[in-house]
Amino acid sequence: MGIVGCGKIADGHVEQLRAIGRAEVVAVCDREPLMAEQLAVRLGIPARYTDLQLMLKAERLDALHIATPPDSHLALAKIAFDAGCHVFMEKPFALTEAQARAIVDLANQAGRKVGVNYLYNFESPGLQLQRLLDTGALGELVHLDTAYGYNLAGDYGIAVMSDPGHWVHRLPGKLFHNVLDHVLAKVVPHLNDEVQTQVCAFRRREPTGNPGVDAMPDELRFLLRSGSLTVSGMVSAHGRPVAHTLRVVGSKDTVELDYAARTLVRSARQNQPSALGRVFVPWSQGKQFLRNGWHNAGQFRRHQFHYFQCMRVLLDRFYDAVEGKGADPVPQDQIIRVCRVIDQIVAGIEAQA
Repeated sequence: MGIVGCGKIADGHVEQLRAIGRAEVVAVCDREPLMAEQLAVRLGIPARYTDLQLMLKAERLDALHIATPPDSHLALAKIAFDAGCHVFMEKPFALTEAQARAIVDLANQAGRKVGVNYLYNFESPGLQLQRLLDTGALGELVHLDTAYGYNLAGDYGIAVMSDPGHWVHRLPGKLFHNVLDHVLAKVVPHLNDEVQTQVCAFRRREPTGNPGVDAMPDELRFLLRSGSLTVSGMVSAHGRPVAHTLRVVGSKDTVELDYAARTLVRSARQNQPSALGRVFVPWSQGKQFLRNGWHNAGQFRRHQFHYFQCMRVLLDRFYDAVEGKGADPVPQDQIIRVCRVIDQIVAGIEAQA
């Protein structure tokens, strides 16, 4: 396989592909020669190119990972499918729902697989949640509450804030457009195709004096309704600690997931009467966190607790699907639904602006 787009996330693709041993990374491509060179040299990849069509013709690849900004994804995917490649896409999958549908249609017409890096669905608490849902332990879902934090003082945040020409500023939803996949990919499996949205977006930070940068809001709240299920969401650049959580409220039980700590616990429940019952609740919660701690320690011993473990699981399942050994880890209808809800939220942001 090969990679087009040699930015920071490309390292993760190469490292996890090598870890699972499912594909040999033989070539990389970036229109900036130094970007392709640095990735190829650092990670020992044999070939590097600045022209995707030339790379596909010369290397005869089976699969291509696309790790470029989303406004290029449709054009690059078409080139890849025309060359007979399966495609694994970095998020955001596409700029709009219409482009997402076009990519999926191209994959189906070519008889090739298309996947997307919705990695957090395959984090250990996400996998635990799926097992609970499969057994009906939570009952009927009533409400989901999701929070995703963003640190503008981090490496990526500084790059966005200091460069008005950064590709994030070209996105219709700007900063949020780049992270909403992470937020919505976890909830859309539980939504139907009819989703109502309410949106509140604003800038909390002080203005910099640069109109391009100051036009970017950094706080987002949204409410979704799909049938009898509701979803509340928060994307925040200012909340501390930086959050990455999901609360799943069911008719039988409620669980709280922390993707950063990799924990899943059932919400506090008082099973004993009166004040005595309230005494036991923190101990019960503590016992759950202790079990999560031991589970994480076990994963650490087995070398399964690194940052991109979830991406490793996802890629393994994607290549199973490529080889006809399993279903698509992220179904096509869920990819399209994520893009549709992003379009709705972005429209709400633009209406406020």
